[in-house]
Amino acid sequence: MPVAETGAAVVEIRISARPALIPTIRAVASDLAGRADFDLDAISDLRMAVDEACTTLVALAATDGMLSCKFVLNHAQIEVTVSTATPAPGAEVRTDSFGWRVLQTLADEVTSAHGIDGEPDAIAIRLTKRAGATQ
Repeated sequence: MPVAETGAAVVEIRISARPALIPTIRAVASDLAGRADFDLDAISDLRMAVDEACTTLVALAATDGMLSCKFVLNHAQIEVTVSTATPAPGAEVRTDSFGWRVLQTLADEVTSAHGIDGEPDAIAIRLTKRAGATQ
């Protein structure tokens, strides 16, 4: 179902895939969750999950690549998709890593995907955080 039909609000940010710029996305995540009336624990969890997802993908990004972070606010949840193009076909997010375990603990749902936005070499991490759903 298209976002317009659900009544969801969408915020998308594109930055250079550099670790120094991740705090910008983390700040946006915190602000959006606060405006959506998430409690402090859920805001903190979302901020840390977004940071971990961005950090994971920056490590896989092309040298001059971009990192895209799309927030979809819908009712009492925020869905986040962080994506980037990778220099090597077949690059994957390791789901057996400590970072992946952190993501699973902080978010209510987390998945990885390939071929985002029509780019076959793009890779993404999708996560969902519900208001008040701290784990």
